[in-house]
Amino acid sequence: MFVGHETVAFALVALAAARYGLGRERALALGVAAGCFAAVPDVDMAYAPLGLLTVHSADALAAANAFWGASTEVHRAVTHSLVVAPLAAAVFALAAARDRPVRVAAAAGALALPVGALAVSGVLAGAVMALYVLAGVAIALLARRRLALGPRALAATALVGLLTHPFGDLLTGTPPEFLYPLPWHLLAARPTPFGDPTLDLLAAFALELACLWAGVYAYHRVTATPLREHLHGRAAAGAAYALAALVITPPTLDVSYHFVFSVVAVGAVGVVEPTKRRLPDLPSAAVTGLAAVTVAGVGYTLAYLLL
Repeated sequence: MFVGHETVAFALVALAAARYGLGRERALALGVAAGCFAAVPDVDMAYAPLGLLTVHSADALAAANAFWGASTEVHRAVTHSLVVAPLAAAVFALAAARDRPVRVAAAAGALALPVGALAVSGVLAGAVMALYVLAGVAIALLARRRLALGPRALAATALVGLLTHPFGDLLTGTPPEFLYPLPWHLLAARPTPFGDPTLDLLAAFALELACLWAGVYAYHRVTATPLREHLHGRAAAGAAYALAALVITPPTLDVSYHFVFSVVAVGAVGVVEPTKRRLPDLPSAAVTGLAAVTVAGVGYTLAYLLL
């Protein structure tokens, strides 16, 4: 799950802001900030490319395994903690304050987080936490300048983004360490709702699609734009992807590249327009492409179940 983290946070905040009458522009600004903050926990993936240095062959699968293997060294630990999130959200918001004493306090907090991670989990955890703090502070500063958000709004949106992110990872990979640095674990292993590795992957894929649709719905609801204006019938072409169940190896969470890349490629139908326009309409391309991928996913699932 990658983009879904951001769209869920965007949807929650934008819809809540609109519900309480903050206005379209303000609601969208708050939603965008929450979505950006929701991306921050995945900065721990910055360590993963180092795994490629251990690969001594041109085999793509070996490279992919090395990449994801290195990512597990620190992924979904220090940056995915529900305990750390409130402290980090406060630091991010205070770092964007205009008062110097407040920024000094934020600097102290920004230093304490990586030092604490270093003391508890070692050098790698400390380095990842430092990157986490830098990313969050950078987003807070950018949101203050570009979106005109104050410390309270930044703290609230950062908290939503950081707290919702770990739950989106429940069905994929190693469970997040929700309570880091405490010694307790909410989940010892990834949930397997179906027991069938392919259906478990398809469930995770469906969750990602649902999160993306939540963001699409929120945007159209807040802007009062009918969704049908951006949804075109060519999305139905995604149904042809059901035939893939006959030719590709059933994907699993361990080996899913052939499925993920091919089903996502179906979204290209959103860009192909039967007009002479040089550039496609971006909202229409996004919505139609997402609909095509959704149809493709449903078609493949039905075909897999029937085979």
